[in-house]
Amino acid sequence: MTEPVSAPPVEISVVVPVMNEAENVGPLVLEIVGALRGQGPSELIFVDDGSTDGTVEALQQLKRELPNLRVISHQGNFGQSRAIRTGVRAARGVTIVTLDGDGQNDPADIPVLLAAYKKAAPAAGMVSGVRVKRRDTWSKRIASRLANRIRGWALGDNATDVGCGLKAFSREAFLALPYFDHMHRYLIALMRREGYGVEFVNVRHRPRQHGKSKYGVIDRALVGIADIRGVMWLKRRSRGIPVPKEYL
Repeated sequence: MTEPVSAPPVEISVVVPVMNEAENVGPLVLEIVGALRGQGPSELIFVDDGSTDGTVEALQQLKRELPNLRVISHQGNFGQSRAIRTGVRAARGVTIVTLDGDGQNDPADIPVLLAAYKKAAPAAGMVSGVRVKRRDTWSKRIASRLANRIRGWALGDNATDVGCGLKAFSREAFLALPYFDHMHRYLIALMRREGYGVEFVNVRHRPRQHGKSKYGVIDRALVGIADIRGVMWLKRRSRGIPVPKEYL
């Protein structure tokens, strides 16, 4: 997938995976546009992962007025991790910002995330948001807390909120990571496996205004067990981070 030669260069690509978020994408796009003012040349990439409502049509309508909005569509549902990867591969920016498409991440936190990333780079490959005052159901909050403790014990990634969609990272670093379904929940551990530092910043969390969550507590817990075992295997199979020396 390539961009036309005449496409202007960008520094930041905001990647948003969406599925059946027709009522949320309009306000979210406008909020992101506002948050990116003053941040340098940027683009918005919304990746539709097989929506069956009017999500794609709503995005196409917005695209007529926003030339830096790009809309990519999967011909089916391939999951959030694949949608994020599709967006990152298509991105022209060296810095990637991701956030969820349900509107619960606040785009106003993007400048904070980018400032922390610029300050920490190049030592840090990623800055990850940590949601404060979660606006989810009590069952999701409890399940998330328990899952974070189990994952932290198993992987030692020093992360308290891997489920936060707000992240800023190097495109190059992300594409060097091994891909698997649900990998977006293990980016912190995977980045550290490759020798990149990871920083954290507190971000806001908002209640969902429209639509419904695509994840259940039980199904996420069951698949999480297999995912953690897989990431543990990847960590065991790593032989450390070399420091290459080039002879001139």
